[in-house]
Amino acid sequence: MDKSRLIHWAEGIGVATAEVVRTILERKPHPEMGYRACLGILSLEKIYSKPRLEAAGQRAFQLQAFSYQSLKSILKRSLDRQPTSADPCTTIRPPSWYSSAGRDLKKGLVRGICG
Repeated sequence: MDKSRLIHWAEGIGVATAEVVRTILERKPHPEMGYRACLGILSLEKIYSKPRLEAAGQRAFQLQAFSYQSLKSILKRSLDRQPTSADPCTTIRPPSWYSSAGRDLKKGLVRGICG
């Protein structure tokens, strides 16, 4: 298992999950130190589901809670199903969101809200 395979696997679940995995790996002095946490996060898909894991990843990203325990807790307590105060500045968007035909309008809206 290597860093790129873990990220690719997480991308199959969703953008937020991939960002959580990427952040865990980048914050460690050696990416290998984060493999176990990332594998644990990815295995949560078997217990819950891809949509729930992705929603938990989105919430974890908003809370800046990048750990296996954080995502497991979010899922166990069904916080992924609770509405959040949608902050457009912390919402994770796929690259296609920026490369669509209305790219400038979308960026303008986000820039106007986020500064």
